[in-house]
Amino acid sequence: MGEFVRLEVADGIGTIRLERPPVNALNTQVQEELRVAAQAAAGDDEVRAVVVHGAGKHFAAGADITEFTTVTYQEMVVRAGALSSAFDAIAQIPKPVVAAVTGYALGGGCELALACDWRVIAEDAKLGQPEIKLGIIPGAGGTQRLARLIGPARAKDLIFSGRMVDSDEALRIGLADRVVPADQVYAAAVDLVRQYTTGPALALRAAKQAVDGGLSVDLAAGLALESHLFAGLFATDDRVEGTTAFVEKRAPKFTGK
Repeated sequence: MGEFVRLEVADGIGTIRLERPPVNALNTQVQEELRVAAQAAAGDDEVRAVVVHGAGKHFAAGADITEFTTVTYQEMVVRAGALSSAFDAIAQIPKPVVAAVTGYALGGGCELALACDWRVIAEDAKLGQPEIKLGIIPGAGGTQRLARLIGPARAKDLIFSGRMVDSDEALRIGLADRVVPADQVYAAAVDLVRQYTTGPALALRAAKQAVDGGLSVDLAAGLALESHLFAGLFATDDRVEGTTAFVEKRAPKFTGK
């Protein structure tokens, strides 16, 4: 699709593959190509689940810092919103999304992984938000998604110190969901989401919207959102098939409609 990011579709799984050697640095072009790939995956009915994968040794070692050395405040005011929204396009894919992380996922690379629903990481992977060491802070969701995922105290520890965490700590604090050998990361990520390729696509979309949307509002508003989405699923063919199959004691055959 782009020079550095492409969407590959096979067996209901769309792989958003980032390939900008040697470390998949996330320059402005890569960020915009990620946005395009995310929108394509979201709009393709053949894609029922998504894997975000950094080709080569590293997932993504962060932003291209050479772009930061001369940029002015006035320029960054304009660019910052686009940077954040490019990563948010991954988070907004209305389908199950998993990051397959090898090597480094630092700075923007960690933020890209955080935008996914799950993270499968290599045993030798390193994750972190080292922006503080450059005199800045995460600007593509790191302060927000990391705190929601692992709690504010742990997030502040990582963001304030800029330190990296290994796979053991990442799993312990909830930053990683599965840890496997490096050569098995992509396959393990595919295995994690394969079950959803034949699931009720509209119900999965609603479930993701309910969980993610509920995190940004109070409990009452979250419950109202859940009720609205729950009721809406009674207009779907998959609800008819799922409930009927249950009564008939057979496996459902969902169509995603």
